[in-house]
Amino acid sequence: MPSILLRSLAACAFLVACSRPAATPRTTDTAGARQSASADGSLASSTMPHDSITDLADRGRIAGDPSATVWVLMASDFQCPYCKEWHDASFLPLMRDYAQKGKIRLAFVNMPLSIHPNAIPAAEAAMCASVQNKFWPAHDALFASQPQWESMPKPIAKLDSVIAGTGVDMAQWRSCMAKHATLPLIQADHDKLHNAGVNSTPTFFVDGKMLTNDQGLSAGVAADVRGAIEAALKAKAKP
Repeated sequence: MPSILLRSLAACAFLVACSRPAATPRTTDTAGARQSASADGSLASSTMPHDSITDLADRGRIAGDPSATVWVLMASDFQCPYCKEWHDASFLPLMRDYAQKGKIRLAFVNMPLSIHPNAIPAAEAAMCASVQNKFWPAHDALFASQPQWESMPKPIAKLDSVIAGTGVDMAQWRSCMAKHATLPLIQADHDKLHNAGVNSTPTFFVDGKMLTNDQGLSAGVAADVRGAIEAALKAKAKP
């Protein structure tokens, strides 16, 4: 099964903020993983394995109506302060007004940056929660607690306590973390975004249209993303 999420990079919206080379996650052996393509056109991973853990984690980070034809992808880094800024100011309205109303499919794509040493363990924490369909509670909890774990030399114990409040089965989550079971999916996210030219976070992809903001996050960014969504919805609604 190809990745459910990594299929809609036909839409590009660069919001430049945290901007350094992406970290290269440690990888487990992904021999046998295959290149795959999807009907709506773009990001199938050449490195992502296809097993039950990966497929569950992939599905868990998608919100909205499965029949929605407009995709919005958020390429993000849990340790990026600008990603937290975006999350705190604009994520809930985007979810409320579009994903929860069935207008879009909203998905998170991992883009850990090398300047953020705890970005990869935080991504693993979120994706192991995603295996249990708890990605979005983990996503919110990780951004809310970012100041507590971002500078820790060993953040796992803190991440454990953060995730414990999201309703996951902690024994299963800890097993997933110990095995680095979702790391190949994080690697696949990183590689595909990097190959597409993404080198900053947050980056947004809104169905078929690229938005740029060379000044970094600004008051107009949320309006630009919403405007792109509205334009995509209007275009899809035409007979």
